[in-house]
Amino acid sequence: MYLPQSTQRLIELALAEDLSGGDITSASTIPADLLAHARVVVKADGIVAGLDVAAAVCAAVDPALQWQALVLDGAHVTAPTVVARLAGPARSVLMAERTVLNFMQRLSGIATLTARYVRELNGTQARLVDTRKTTPGWRALEKAAVRAGGGDNHRFNLSDGILIKDNHLALGGHDVAGAIRRARSYAPHTVKIEVEVEDLAGVQAALDGAADIIMLDNMSLEMMRAAVALVGDRAITEASGGITLASIRTVAETGVKLISCGALTHSAVSLDISLDIAS
Repeated sequence: MYLPQSTQRLIELALAEDLSGGDITSASTIPADLLAHARVVVKADGIVAGLDVAAAVCAAVDPALQWQALVLDGAHVTAPTVVARLAGPARSVLMAERTVLNFMQRLSGIATLTARYVRELNGTQARLVDTRKTTPGWRALEKAAVRAGGGDNHRFNLSDGILIKDNHLALGGHDVAGAIRRARSYAPHTVKIEVEVEDLAGVQAALDGAADIIMLDNMSLEMMRAAVALVGDRAITEASGGITLASIRTVAETGVKLISCGALTHSAVSLDISLDIAS
């Protein structure tokens, strides 16, 4: 199991938050040689994510802990479903419990919300992508959870692609085509250039500058349809700004190719998951 170094550091930080002074409750009430068996139970319908990081948490707490995942990330489960088992020293099980659940609940919540958005796109040509509106330090995990829910990833960081946004344009005199040309002269040929626009004049300027992707920011549905017609197949169109479960279907029906949604990572509700020790 490979986890990026950033995730390993995050696990270390999470465990330090909980265990920097040990677990005095378990140490004072649980015999050191007592073994325990536990089940990780999903108690609400949803999409499971975070199983690999949960396994890594257990290994970091105590190599003697034995973690067994019973499903894969991306599995749709109905409540109640046992998705993993954990066995080993009872004190270690209890020390790992909260951190395991914190990761799995958060990531499964993101995957579950993503799947709900993706379901709304059935029958359209639009693809759902996430944003950089992620929890600091959690980006790799949260973007993996989006993929587990059936979504796709936008940029991981500011070096993944050029996205010229409103503040870039404000600092450059609102010259859309000029900003694209400057970006093109700087970027390698493998890097796509995207520009954010708010009206049809901006769309035309983006086309004049030969942008690869045009982000239609907070446009009305009527303007979005006109923008899609204007662009045709000359660039990829991406809708962004205030996308909700209630609106995403009508946005997709304008003909845009991508829909980016920050709510996937900044507004997901944790999935109800528990760790139950067998008596």
